[in-house]
Amino acid sequence: MTNFNVVAKCKKTRARAGLLHTRHGIVETPVFMPVGTLATVKSLSPEELLEAGAQIILGNTYHLYLRPGCEVINLFSGLHGFTNWHRPILTDSGGFQVFSLAKLAKINEEGVTFQSHIDGSRHLLTPEKAVEIQICLNSDIMMCLDNCIAYPSSKNEAKDSVKLSSAWAKRCKKVWDENKHAQNLLFGIIQGGMFKDLRKISAEEMLEIGFNGYAVGGLSVGEPKDIMFDIAEFTLPLLPDIKPKYVMGTGTPEDLVELVSLGADMFDCVIPTRNARNGQMFTKSGTINISNSRFRYDTDPVEEGCTCYTCRNYSRAYLRHLYMAKELLSYRLNTIHNIHYYTNLMKKIRKAILKDEFVTFRKDFYTDRIKKKEVI
Repeated sequence: MTNFNVVAKCKKTRARAGLLHTRHGIVETPVFMPVGTLATVKSLSPEELLEAGAQIILGNTYHLYLRPGCEVINLFSGLHGFTNWHRPILTDSGGFQVFSLAKLAKINEEGVTFQSHIDGSRHLLTPEKAVEIQICLNSDIMMCLDNCIAYPSSKNEAKDSVKLSSAWAKRCKKVWDENKHAQNLLFGIIQGGMFKDLRKISAEEMLEIGFNGYAVGGLSVGEPKDIMFDIAEFTLPLLPDIKPKYVMGTGTPEDLVELVSLGADMFDCVIPTRNARNGQMFTKSGTINISNSRFRYDTDPVEEGCTCYTCRNYSRAYLRHLYMAKELLSYRLNTIHNIHYYTNLMKKIRKAILKDEFVTFRKDFYTDRIKKKEVI
């Protein structure tokens, strides 16, 4: 039985709508996954996430392994019991965090030896351990350990990354098979830097191993947008249409619209939550900075017609006051709005695909931004 079904396709682009089946429910795609790095989407409760429209959230293997540790999470039989979030959870492998956060990381065929950014303790993260930690976390979707590289990187560095990621993926799959964790899905990650021939090799090797879904990794690491879209446009068609396609670590609302048009199904990014804490609020017309003085006497909600809890109850003037006063409620209300904006954007995209109106939706999306842009 397949875990993913495509239910509609756009006739003029590669955009598609699907259903991803997990132990904790069906996820309607395209979908945006709020990032809950430390077993929480910053400032929000599970109930607030549900009200904001979140279907699935993301947790981080590296961070949760270091703190609080599997010995604690095991007491609750995984993240769902620990966090009181009973919808699907995806956990990444920790590979990107080792690349971006860990001190003195040393990579070889065995795995990654690194020094914790928290207390300086030393650890060895192998492909086997990455899967074992995620089995402890009991996430619905687990990711293989991969070797993420910076931008720019040489072709030799990208080639080594592909070789290592493929070797590690085989070992991840072996542990997953041995644990008979069939209810927990396992995704492989395509690497290859900005080199199309290496992306093709990586995709072929991952498909040969065989996974429940496939992710395009190594994007949004500092490369220009045109290169990101070019690599995504090349890589996504290499992946089987009967499996979910996940572009990791992106992005802006524009990124999501464009990547959906290229055939991507799943996304995650810290932008809506991080920007909320910095006073940046997303609207169909663009982004507003709530700290701007012109909002001091503004009695309107962040966005007219928005049905989120924040817009139903609070004005721009109040939100500006909270932000300028550095009140904790500011983070919560801003984040509720931004998460609702992202989940609602994906709902609109999906509805347009189901009606075969995605091309019109995409045109209107950009028209709203050109006519009424409020970036301040």
